[in-house]
Formats: sequence, C-alpha cells, structure tokens
Amino acid sequence: MNYSETIQWIFKRIPSYQKIGLRSYKPGLIRIRNFCSYLGNPQKYFKSIHIGGTNGKGSTVHMLSSILQEEGYKIGVFTSPHLIDFRERITCNGILIEKNFIVEFIKKNKEFIEKEEISFFEMNTALAFQYFKEKKVHFAIIEVGLGGRLDSTNLIIPEISVITNISIDHVETLGYKIEEIALEKAGIIKNNVSVVIGCNIQKYIKFLFLKEALNKNSPIYFTTVNRKDLEYKTPFKAYYQNFNKVLVLKIINILYKRKNIFISYSSIKNGLRNVIDNTNFKGRWQTLKKHNPKIICDIAHNEEGISMISYQLKRESYDTLHLILGFVKEKRVETILKHLYFTIKNSYYYFCQPNIDRRFKIYDLKILADQVFKNQKNINYFTEVKYAYLYAIEKSNKNDLILISGSTFVVSEILSYHL
Repeated sequence: MNYSETIQWIFKRIPSYQKIGLRSYKPGLIRIRNFCSYLGNPQKYFKSIHIGGTNGKGSTVHMLSSILQEEGYKIGVFTSPHLIDFRERITCNGILIEKNFIVEFIKKNKEFIEKEEISFFEMNTALAFQYFKEKKVHFAIIEVGLGGRLDSTNLIIPEISVITNISIDHVETLGYKIEEIALEKAGIIKNNVSVVIGCNIQKYIKFLFLKEALNKNSPIYFTTVNRKDLEYKTPFKAYYQNFNKVLVLKIINILYKRKNIFISYSSIKNGLRNVIDNTNFKGRWQTLKKHNPKIICDIAHNEEGISMISYQLKRESYDTLHLILGFVKEKRVETILKHLYFTIKNSYYYFCQPNIDRRFKIYDLKILADQVFKNQKNINYFTEVKYAYLYAIEKSNKNDLILISGSTFVVSEILSYHL
C-alpha cells in the first residue's frame, strides 16, 4: 500500500474515536502492553513527560515542546485529535512524522494489529513510541487521549506527570461526577514520579490528588498564577492561555529541581514567544482574518471551554457577534447552549453539522436549541459547516466578529476550507 491507501486502511479497518465516538474506545493497557512488547518496548528508549487533564493539554504540550526545542533538545510530541492531517498527531521538533514511516510501520505490523484487534488510538500510541525511539528524541511529550488510568499512553513511566485541570467531559466513559473524572485523570500519577497540577483546581479535587500522590510516594506541586510568570509573552491572544503558560513554567521549574535539567531564561522566553512557529500549533483562539469581518476559531467543546471563550469575547471589540457552532452527540450540549445563551446575548447563531458519523441530526439539534433559545429569530441551521460559514460571512459587516467553535471537527473543516 502507498501512503494514501495506508491511511484509508487505518480509518476503515480501525476507525477512530474522532470518526465514530465511543464505539472505537477500548480502555485498558493489555493490548498496548502486548503490542509494545511485540515491538521491543520502544517506550523505554526515551524520556517522557505525560500530560493529562480536561482542557489545555494541547497548549501545554506545545508550549513545553517549544521551550525544550529552543534549549536544543530533540522533542517528540504525541497529541490527538488531528485537525487537518493525520500526521499532526506525531511530530519531532514540530515536523510531521514521515509518510513512509507510517506506511512501513503498518506494513510490518498489519497482521498483529488485525489479529489482536488493536484500537485506533493504541495503534497511534505504538506508532508514536516506535517513531520517537528511532528518532532518538531527548524527550517525548505525551498527551493523554481519554481519561488517564486506562488510557494506552499510561504505559509510560515519565519524568513528570502533569494534570492541567478537571471539568465535566466524556461523561459516558469517565463518569458524570467531577470526582469520578478526577480519579480517572489521577490514574497517570506514578510511584515516585513528580506530579504537577494546573491552576483553578477545586479544593476537594486538590485533596483527592494529594491523597493519590501520598499513596504513591509522589512529590506533588500545585500551580498558582503570579505576576512574574504573566510577563512572559506568547503569540496567543486568549486570556485562558495564561493558565497553561504558568503551568508550563512550573513544569520547567520542577524539571530543574527534581531532574537537574536546566533550561535557560532565553530558551523559556523564546520558546513561549515562538511556540506557533516552532510547533505549528493551531485551533486555539486562532485568527483566520483580522478584519472585514474578523474571523476567529477555537476548538472549545465542553462547558468549561465555552466559558473560557465567553470570557475572552468580553475582551474583544466588535459590533455584532456571529457564532458558528456544531457539536457531537457525546457532549452535554444543552448545558453548553444554556451557558452561551446567558453569557453571549444579542448574537447571531449558525448551527451546523460536522461531517462525521457521530453528528447530531439537524432536527434534534433544532429542537434542543429552540428549547434553550426560546425560538429567537437570530438562529439558523445548516446541514454542512461550509454553508454556515459562507452565510455568516455574507451576513456580517466589516466591524463584526465571526467565531467558529463547539467542536474540534467544525474547526477542522473551517481550517481545511482556508487551505
């Protein structure tokens, strides 16, 4: 198979959570452990940093990677999902994994993958581990896929474990209570491995993490915002990135204190300033057009994420707001819509369907939106994202703001449209 055929085989034979949702989810470490053993345990050939949490994982991963790159380290990054290109999931110093590497990996391991019924994410994880081994990276920064305790990335023994924050998401898998979700996330805390906790963690969740860390003899560090950390500049315009930034600075500090890994001030400063250039990071309050009208996209897809962009909108200047929104069925859409209704009033809404198998039927979404928005006239419905986007542009004036959000998949389609 060539690359195109290989990718088609991957998505057809082992469909992703991104495509079909919970039907693709296979929790547990048995299959990934067996697969990595079959490969010769590539995860043991490089140092790693493990990053879990609900929101902010991707931003934390890429800021940390950029800083370490500026210091001269070769950095592997494993994240999910991708926005445009499958290869975005696995990079080395910001460069996408080579197509030929993927083709050869599948060619060599196709029989094992089929026989052992390896899941899409498990295949990606093993592919990343093998790639980082062969690239001889100094550090691999590994983002948890879903939860933590039963996630296939939890096979690694990292230098540091990181939990960004805890909020409600993926309730069908992780639990409907925030304590249940926190316990799943806390599953990445390893024996005698330092764990760093991000900002804005609820007090009772802090106690839960503290208890887990004590049980595993793991030094635990809680992050707080201070004025000195905020002085570091990044290209990100959203205020919420400050929470991710101070977490990254805390991780750098712990790497030095616990692992004797010194990172210079200039590498920190330049790494944060050049994070987009160094890592090609996309989709977080990303400006697609600066004016006439201004167009921004953000992959916020749960209540806390939406609350963050609601706050950010208050810091923006515009005449009228046009919101292009789409959701997948596992999300608590009614809660998200109510939050939008009460925090972003007098706006125009364009609801649309992302082009994936998990999508809402438009009729169901219309009923739900009508219940929350009480049949306001400033709501429109579209069967495709691009139609919503083009209509919003047509209806906007030069001083208006168009925001695309609600789902990674909606943002992905808009970014593809801008290529």
